[in-house]
Amino acid sequence: MSIQDTPSGVALWRQVADGIERGIADGRFAAGEKLPGEIEIAETYRVNRHTVRRALATLAERGLVRAERGSGTYVEAQRLAYPLRSRTRFSEIVGAGGREPRGQLIDASEEPATRELARELGLRTGASLVRIESVRLADRTPICVSTSWLSADRFPGAGAVFANARSMTKLLAHYGVRDYRRASTRVTAGIVDATDAARLDLALGRPVLVVDSTDVDTGGKPLVTKRSRFAAERVEFLVENS
Repeated sequence: MSIQDTPSGVALWRQVADGIERGIADGRFAAGEKLPGEIEIAETYRVNRHTVRRALATLAERGLVRAERGSGTYVEAQRLAYPLRSRTRFSEIVGAGGREPRGQLIDASEEPATRELARELGLRTGASLVRIESVRLADRTPICVSTSWLSADRFPGAGAVFANARSMTKLLAHYGVRDYRRASTRVTAGIVDATDAARLDLALGRPVLVVDSTDVDTGGKPLVTKRSRFAAERVEFLVENS
């Protein structure tokens, strides 16, 4: 559809954005599908590429599309329903929604426990911790970036294990922990910083949901404490009463 088919008095970039949004709504562009390139869109609407870029930027700000560097622009999937419960497993939640869960190690290192981390993990201040930075994805879409801390004495080499397992559940199972539960969860709102924006493919200034949590084993002993930053436009938290 060209801009001649749209109402007059509406900015060209808005007409292009509205046309693409209608295509998403009526199923012409499915969730996860790559949109036509800028040149093709420009030819379709008989506008220049600057107009197309502004239209796509507006749709990205609204969470309808996502630009991947060097690849193209994709239709965002429906928000992931993410239950917050005593037994929270990213892979199970994503898999239940018909999407493929993936985990990627960003970095692993050892550091001394701060007073706060020591309290969460039941350790002494200064105890050696393994710090794991990771990103979790549903299909191609980054959902959250997590920083996790575990006791280096109880979980030696945990970073290397996570690099292979790509799952905290599998990492814990490697050390003989077959079951665990969420002992505490705290959710706050924030604005993505430059580092997490790059990891989550978000524009600077976009909102994130920050989840601080601690998991314990069946005997109540702390296993891992983490801070996860979720792209707010890609998830909806469901608080389930047990």
